[in-house]
Amino acid sequence: MRKLLSIMLISALLLAACNKGNVDGEPNNIPNTLKIEDFFPLTENAKYTYTGEGNEFASYTVYIDYVTDNRIQTRTNNGASEIVRVLEINNGQLTELFSRAETYFRENFTDDEYTGGKVLLKEPLKEENSWSSDENSTTTITGISKEVVTPQGNFETIEVTTENSQGTTIEYYAKDKGLVKSITKGEGYEVSSTLADIENNVPLVQTVTLFYPDIDGINLNTVDVQVSFNTNDEPKDVIEQMVKDLSFYEMLSKNTKINELYFNEKENSAHVDLSKEFITEMNAGAAFEGLILQSVANTLGTYYGVQNIFLTIDGGPYESGHILLEEGEPLTADYSNIKTAE
Repeated sequence: MRKLLSIMLISALLLAACNKGNVDGEPNNIPNTLKIEDFFPLTENAKYTYTGEGNEFASYTVYIDYVTDNRIQTRTNNGASEIVRVLEINNGQLTELFSRAETYFRENFTDDEYTGGKVLLKEPLKEENSWSSDENSTTTITGISKEVVTPQGNFETIEVTTENSQGTTIEYYAKDKGLVKSITKGEGYEVSSTLADIENNVPLVQTVTLFYPDIDGINLNTVDVQVSFNTNDEPKDVIEQMVKDLSFYEMLSKNTKINELYFNEKENSAHVDLSKEFITEMNAGAAFEGLILQSVANTLGTYYGVQNIFLTIDGGPYESGHILLEEGEPLTADYSNIKTAE
């Protein structure tokens, strides 16, 4: 039951926008002509905190990973998992195109092609408008001026009710704010989440474990580094800067660029393309070069949670004179030679 409740809650965790609400307690005035954009703005660089009751997963935070055109990618952390979603506003509908749990790495999924999806809101935004939100659920606008009390203030909201065989979820959207409350209930339980705080200009902070060769040229050492991502920051830029800032580890030379860095969902692998300076400025023998490549594999393998890492140089195979990686030949994460702290 706890797992079922968590899944139902997660499906209701949509976000909010970042304009300040009516903290003085005055309700918003909802205009006669209602647009989804007004109730689900696409907002950058904000952290949303929700407090919950009825379940340990009811409290959660939301960050905005990416905003591109009419799509937004959100990251929800409810203490049990990090869930990434891609949402789109198009043709009078707010649709969840993609959802992926256990996603602890940064990746832009907004540019992918999607078909179908779960319809969360649909115009006209008026009472009794109803639609099939997915194969098993029916969603209905059950109110357009419901007052909701939150730590952010009192808001006049659109009430949206979704029913399926597992229970009922009621969500409340406020103008210029987004989702301010959700309630999930069924036989013998009721769980609620309420918007408590919005913080602007707060980056997502992740911990990256960097692997690097020990001075003895036999083992690998590790160091945990905190890196910050603002909305639309790409991992290749943030991780490149992080490694170069730790210049005494000499993983990337000053002139080496990370041309591409991405996760391949189908292959469950990571791909990294480096500039030629990675080889020409390495100045290492075959054994030490092997440790450097193993460091790259372990660092990216740990970050993306994968075993295979494909390394190329300016779009072509890796070939240094000491080591050649054939086209399609991956590096493999290997943690057997990690030096433990004494």
